[in-house]
Amino acid sequence: MDKQRTTLGVLTLLPLAAACGGTQADNGSARTETVPLTGVHWRVDSLTADGRTTRAPSGAYLRIGNDGRVDGNLGCNGFGSKATFTGDRVDFGGLRTTAMACAKAPADFERSLSRAFADKGPLTAKATGGRLTLTADDGDRIALTREKDAPLRGTRWKVTALGDGKVSQPLPKGADAYFVLREDGTFEGRLGCNHASGRAAVDDGHITLGPARTTRMMCQDSLMRAEKTLLGAFDGKVAYALDHRGIALTSKNGTVVRAVADE
Repeated sequence: MDKQRTTLGVLTLLPLAAACGGTQADNGSARTETVPLTGVHWRVDSLTADGRTTRAPSGAYLRIGNDGRVDGNLGCNGFGSKATFTGDRVDFGGLRTTAMACAKAPADFERSLSRAFADKGPLTAKATGGRLTLTADDGDRIALTREKDAPLRGTRWKVTALGDGKVSQPLPKGADAYFVLREDGTFEGRLGCNHASGRAAVDDGHITLGPARTTRMMCQDSLMRAEKTLLGAFDGKVAYALDHRGIALTSKNGTVVRAVADE
């Protein structure tokens, strides 16, 4: 059954991908070239509504999974939906959004963007050169740009939260924790108070870290507790999961370290 659902999902998505790009074959005949829209992190650049173009707040994005499930951010609140494809048209249906209080500018933009996604009916998709335009029948349009995922190695991963598979807590105030996985099979970083370094072997969705060598500074108790938890993760084998510009490390005891690519 799972295999059947996956196959149907791929068949559903192909018409949209094929309609979004084309090239000329060597013999002069038209040749269709697929442009992937799913599995891509699309940054929202701007929204044009009623002839007026407004730049999107930082952090607004759209991502459509291979199964059609949608997640994104409207500029302040997150949203989800289910995308339905017909040829080069995509219908997002109703949106489910979070309910955070936002400043006026992001709030105004996300109301307009929400209407463009959900209230305009099916949107015509055109993807070319790493850019995507979603255009409504009335001419309103959303401009988006493909963002590459952060590479595992060489990225400065800033640790943002610690927890388990269900609950995460932000690091204590004043903690400066990050790590970098080097191409030479080592890592270096900071655990909230002390600096750390060691070996880092990557293999089949796992990273074997350590043993970690650290400096021996003393910091306030909250930082030292967070550091002790991080040190446990950085001295053993952890599973890792990349999600665009985020990473989660899960140790054998269930501790989850969450980090984001630091600009």
